[in-house]
Amino acid sequence: MAKKHTAIPQQFQPWLAARTKYRLTHAQIQMARELGMNPKKFGGLANHRQEPWKVPLPQFIEDCYRKRFGKSQPADLRSIEEKVAAQAARKVAAQGQKVQQHGAETIPPDGGKP
Repeated sequence: MAKKHTAIPQQFQPWLAARTKYRLTHAQIQMARELGMNPKKFGGLANHRQEPWKVPLPQFIEDCYRKRFGKSQPADLRSIEEKVAAQAARKVAAQGQKVQQHGAETIPPDGGKP
């Protein structure tokens, strides 16, 4: 059976584009998201060749994360695609559970006769 592909929501599209454009890992993207960085502003941070005093963007993200949270990597490391797939699975499970609950509530045990 073929694996069902879930569409990536619009809010995650800039992060996926930044990951490929700036050659960042899944961990670095998650760190940047937790730090509250804007992926559209990475161009100004990633010009270490023009401005030699700047560190490369991946190293900058890791340094900021280490300073703020005191650890080198996030505890729950998952890619954006894995998070979207897990969210879709939770949604389907919740809908199935809701249908089961409503199905049992709508038909009374005596057949609906007074």
